[in-house]
Amino acid sequence: MKSLFVALCFVLFSIAPPKLSQVRADYSVSHGNEQLVQKLFKELSSVTKDDNLVLVAYKGAVLTAMAEHSRVKKEKKEFFKEGAGLLEYAVAKAPNNIEIRTIRLSVQENTPRFLKYNKHMEEDRTFILQNFKDIASAGVSAFVKGYVLQSDGFTAAEKDSLR
Repeated sequence: MKSLFVALCFVLFSIAPPKLSQVRADYSVSHGNEQLVQKLFKELSSVTKDDNLVLVAYKGAVLTAMAEHSRVKKEKKEFFKEGAGLLEYAVAKAPNNIEIRTIRLSVQENTPRFLKYNKHMEEDRTFILQNFKDIASAGVSAFVKGYVLQSDGFTAAEKDSLR
């Protein structure tokens, strides 16, 4: 009976969604880090469209990063297409979520132009600037501010307005 309880606990914890604060922290420093992208990919593999939409957006972003690190052309295309699709799904379901919009902007700014995944950059940038002051969560605020400060898509004056 005890071993059944232990096995059940293991199964429940292994399929539990990842902790959002840890995913946020890891994603913030994952650009160009293949091992961290792989770790996030594994952690987010169980996330579906029925889960927290912010996690869905992070999964989409991580899938696009997997495309960058894949060595097989067909795999690159599949990862990117699925990832962009999840990001667009999350934005469509929660268009006023600043974290999701920041995640999408981070992907669009780092996507090669020939993939033409850059149609919402100005819209997201404007949304972030207009709504930053309304962020209630310190974790989300730090994530958005950290992204904006390192991004080339914002002017010095815009960055200063967030300080």
